[in-house]
Amino acid sequence: MWRGTIDNHGYSNLDTINKDTVADLELAWAWPMADVGLQQTTALEHDGIMFINTNNSIVQALDAKSGDLLWEYRHALAEVPKSWGYLNYQSRRQKNSIALYEDKVYLTTVDAKIVALEATTGKTVWETQAFDNSKGYSYTVGPLVVNGKVISAISGCSIAGTAGGCFIAAHDAETGEELWRFNTLDDPNNPAQGESWGDVPPENRWGGTPWAVGSYDPETNMTFWGVGMPAPYAELVRGSGDGDVLYTNSTLALDADTGELKWYFQHLPRDNWDLDSPFERVLVDQEIDGKKHKMVVSVPGKNGIAFALDRDTGKYLWSLETVYQNVVTKIDDDGKVHINEDLVSSAVGESHLACVSVSGGKLWQAGAYSPRTGSFYVPLTEACNTTTPIQTEFTAGNSTGSLKFGPRVLPEGIDQAGLVDAISVNPEQGSHAWQHRQRTIPTSSVIATAGGLVFGGDAGRYIKAWDDTTGEVLWSQRLNAPIGGSPSTFEVDGEQYLVVPTGYSAAASSAASMFPEVPLPSGAGNSIFVFKLPKSDG
Repeated sequence: MWRGTIDNHGYSNLDTINKDTVADLELAWAWPMADVGLQQTTALEHDGIMFINTNNSIVQALDAKSGDLLWEYRHALAEVPKSWGYLNYQSRRQKNSIALYEDKVYLTTVDAKIVALEATTGKTVWETQAFDNSKGYSYTVGPLVVNGKVISAISGCSIAGTAGGCFIAAHDAETGEELWRFNTLDDPNNPAQGESWGDVPPENRWGGTPWAVGSYDPETNMTFWGVGMPAPYAELVRGSGDGDVLYTNSTLALDADTGELKWYFQHLPRDNWDLDSPFERVLVDQEIDGKKHKMVVSVPGKNGIAFALDRDTGKYLWSLETVYQNVVTKIDDDGKVHINEDLVSSAVGESHLACVSVSGGKLWQAGAYSPRTGSFYVPLTEACNTTTPIQTEFTAGNSTGSLKFGPRVLPEGIDQAGLVDAISVNPEQGSHAWQHRQRTIPTSSVIATAGGLVFGGDAGRYIKAWDDTTGEVLWSQRLNAPIGGSPSTFEVDGEQYLVVPTGYSAAASSAASMFPEVPLPSGAGNSIFVFKLPKSDG
C-alpha cells in the first residue's frame, strides 16, 4: 500500500541505510514519468519490481534494481469537454492510485473506474465503472484492499453534477462487483446528520470528499477514513446556517464487511474556509502498565491540529496545535470543536484573513509514525490568506466552491514557511518531541525507518534525512524539481534502496510568494530517483 501497511504508519523495518551510513547514499538510477501534471505519486515495490502510477491513469512496472521498463498500462480515458475545468484538473493529480493485493495491481482511474491488472504482465483482468464520470466523479487516490475487498473513496464531489452524494465503497477483488457504499453527505440512519445541514436538502449538498486512503484494523474489522470540507465553502452561500454539516471534516469508522457506520468524530464543524480534514488516519497501539491502548492518530486537516481518538469508540483523547491557526478558538474536554465566528462572512464580498490558508497547515503529504520512537512525523506549512465568499454560476464539470482566496502570506512574526513536527504520541496527551523549521515548505510525504531516519523533501528541491530523535539533518541532496509524492524504501538482494519522486507541485507554486529567493523550475521535471549505498570492497 501507499504507506506500506494497512495501519498507514509509513514506517519501514529496513535499517541498512541508517544514521551512520546515510551520508554515503549515491544515485542508483532514475526514471522520467510517463506524463506531466502534479507529482503526487507513490511507488510500490514487491519482489524486485517497482510499480508506479502516473497522471491520467498510466501504470508502469520497472525492474527495481536497474530501472528497466517491464510493462506499461495506459488507460483509455473517457472524453471530457475542455470546459470541464475542474474535472480535467483532477486527471493531472493522481496521488497514489494503485495497490498490490495477491497477484494483481488495483488501479483507480480518473474516469471513476476500478481496474484489476495482472501484476506480472499488466494485462486487464477486470474493469468496472464504479461511479458516473459524466456527472463529474473521479478517483484521485487508490484503494485499500483487505479480505478480498477493494475499498475506495471517490472524488469530484464538489463538482456541479455530483450533488447529494460522496462515497466510500467496497468492491469484490475478484470480480469488481460492488458490495456496499456509504454516502458521506446523506445518512438516513442518523437524523442528526441531516439536521446538521439546516434547510439544505441532500440534492443541494456538495463536498464531503474522502480523498485520502483509509486504514484498517483487523481486530475489529473496522476501516477508518477521513472526510473533506463542505461545498460551497462558505455557509452564507451553501445555506446551512450555523449547522455543523456532518460528516464533513470528520473521521468515519465503518464495518469493512457491510459499510455500516460504527462511530464518527468531527474535527472542524461549520467549515467556511475550505480547510479539508480528509488526510491519513494512522492506527497506533501502545501498551502502558500492561494495558493496551488503541488509537487513531492524525493531523486530519489543513488547520494543522493533531488529534488522538480511541479507535474502538471514537472517544476524544487529546489534541495538539502545530502551525499558527486562528479558525479554532477552543476544543472542549469531550472533543467538541469551536470555530472563530469572527471569521465567518455575513455578506458576499466580505473578506477575512484565515490562518491557515487553503494551501497551508497539513495537506495531502502524509506523516509517518515510528514505533521505534513513538513519534508521529508530520510535514506542515505556515500560511494565511484572505477568504471572500462570491456568487458563481454552477456549470458542468466545474467546482461549486464559491470562495475567492487571496495570496498566501506568512503569519505575523513568522519567517519560516516550512515545518516538520515530531509529535510524541501517548494515550494521555501529545507533545512536541522536536520541530525542524525552514524557509521552503515540505512538498512530499515523509517516511520513518528502523535505521533511525525520517526522509522527506521540499519546494527547494532537497530530499533530506532527519535524525528521528533529534531532528538534525544528517543528509540532503538537491534534485531537479520539488520533491513530490511519497518517498519509499525497499530491499532487493540484500541492498536497501530509497525512492524519491520529483516534479511539478501545486503546493510549491501557490506558496512561492512566501520564499521568493528560491526560484521554482519552469518545467514539470516529473521523475523518480532511486538511491542506494555503495557496495563495500569486501
